[in-house]
Amino acid sequence: MTLLFMLTVCLSFLALLATPSFATNQANSCRSYCGNITIDYPFSLDYGCGHPGFRDLLFCMNDVLMFHISSGSYRVLDIDYAYQALTLHDPHMSTCDTIVLGGRGNGFTVEQWRAPYFNPTPDNVFMLIGCSAESPLFQGFPGKHLPCRNVSGMGCEEYYDCPAWSLIGHKKVGSVYGSGPPECCAVAFEAIKAINLSKLQCEGYSSAYSLAPLRVDGAGGWSYGIRVKYSVQGNDEFCRACEATGGACGFGTDGVKQLCMCGSFNSTTNCDSESSTSSRMTLSLAIALAGIFSICTFFYF
Repeated sequence: MTLLFMLTVCLSFLALLATPSFATNQANSCRSYCGNITIDYPFSLDYGCGHPGFRDLLFCMNDVLMFHISSGSYRVLDIDYAYQALTLHDPHMSTCDTIVLGGRGNGFTVEQWRAPYFNPTPDNVFMLIGCSAESPLFQGFPGKHLPCRNVSGMGCEEYYDCPAWSLIGHKKVGSVYGSGPPECCAVAFEAIKAINLSKLQCEGYSSAYSLAPLRVDGAGGWSYGIRVKYSVQGNDEFCRACEATGGACGFGTDGVKQLCMCGSFNSTTNCDSESSTSSRMTLSLAIALAGIFSICTFFYF
């Protein structure tokens, strides 16, 4: 009975030996999914995965992917990793079919520390609706020199043809500032750096983007939503080296320092830098356990 017990203990040690070796070869991938959208670097749903500049950004609720920044939460319609862009939807944003007033829209404003990572694309137009004459948007612009401009061929003149405007009783306003501000003012994000309806004293907004040459059917054929370009700051070579050695890119508990996640261990360089040390330790342990097993077998027979 004693000899049988000793053999059982020896075999248990051998089983434990295989465990770290298996884990080392199986890198802990941070890739995940929310509905039909793939979540991959630099994004992540789990803290510690992805790029530190993208932490606490995406949340999956009932298979719906949400993007959260200081101005509010948006539904993510698509992540285009090839062009490094996201397409966002604000439920309180006006479209060609519906005008939403009351200042309920999120607009688009990111935290200052996130600003280098996210910006609406240059071909994304923001059309601000029902802005006050005292709005900062119009201050310092005399007469006919309003800041309102078409962006990638999209602007308010075409937007006025949408059926939604007939529902709220659209009234044409003269182009001269003295006759009152226009009901709609189209601007590029770069022109004002933030779409904050409260600060701009606007009642609502719409946003549209172009992925192809302008369509001939006007505003009814535009793609409505916010197209955001993202950019990875920092040492991108670190992540490439990490992934090339079977690791997954992540960051430490400080939320800043990048780490290479290699399954059973994390590395500050890549998985190969630690695997040789781990292999030597495993070999030494294997030799020791082989000796124990031999002794157990000798006593058994």
